[in-house]
Amino acid sequence: MAAFRVGILGHTGYSGAELVKLLRKHPHVETVLLDHGSETGWSSLGLSVLFLATPAEVSLELAPAALEQGIRVIDLSGAFRLRTPENYQRWYGVPHPRADLLAEAAYGLPEFCRPRIPAARLVANPGCYPTAANLALRPLVEEGLIDRAVGVVCDAKSGVSGAGKKPTATSHFSEVAENFSAYAVLEHRHVPEILLTAGLQESEFSFTAQLLPVHRGILETIYFRAGAPVEAATIGELYRRRYAGEPFMRIHPEGSWPNLHRVAHTNYCDLGVKADPSSGRVVVVVAIDNLVKGAAGQAIQNMNLLLGIPETAGLL
Repeated sequence: MAAFRVGILGHTGYSGAELVKLLRKHPHVETVLLDHGSETGWSSLGLSVLFLATPAEVSLELAPAALEQGIRVIDLSGAFRLRTPENYQRWYGVPHPRADLLAEAAYGLPEFCRPRIPAARLVANPGCYPTAANLALRPLVEEGLIDRAVGVVCDAKSGVSGAGKKPTATSHFSEVAENFSAYAVLEHRHVPEILLTAGLQESEFSFTAQLLPVHRGILETIYFRAGAPVEAATIGELYRRRYAGEPFMRIHPEGSWPNLHRVAHTNYCDLGVKADPSSGRVVVVVAIDNLVKGAAGQAIQNMNLLLGIPETAGLL
């Protein structure tokens, strides 16, 4: 019998629908589907957690309403991912009305932010591109392996569902099919999330997002130079040490590479690496399902941590 009731607002979008699908199999929760406009009655529903699978402007309106009613919130938009109103204004192009909630929100990347999540009232679920990039980059930055004066290049490709359900001139079938295109070059909203969590400066990081003619999946190819000669096996061992005990991290053996088929419909993040010690060049390839580990699956990881139930519940 379900122990917790959880609400989903935005359940008709791609990430919201993925949440509904995954939570139907969850052994510890009962799902309540909500609509915008019903917020005055949330307090009577006995919700332990509310998922907001909504655009940032809607989350900015509804998250405070839920928190005022004593309901904990996991927000899948970018509304609360950055730390300052100034940074939000720069990357989202509009003022942020709740600097207090920006400061309060726990960033929900469990592999790095787990200690803050269980006690949080508000969790900012990470973006899909930053999830993949930070899982690849942060251990390398922490270990000091990257020659930061040379910089890092992240070549990122996403399935079309990453653009959301609302059709646009660049995401409808005639534009995407048999095509491959870059977008938001040097101004993608996910860049500041990567910088904040990886510990890089903007001048050290170049990111380009590209749209693949597939429904789901993210594959990022990350290029950098090591500060000293290093073997791929050494980097692979670093990843294995850092992610020992992490149930959703899979490190490929040298010569084996992540791909979209291996992560589709899972909450796994796959990493592969190749290094040339003579030149210092290193390539890391990382793959996730943008709708699962990049959105709904990671949101359920965060929910499990909030509710004190096994982190893998409903995901394995």
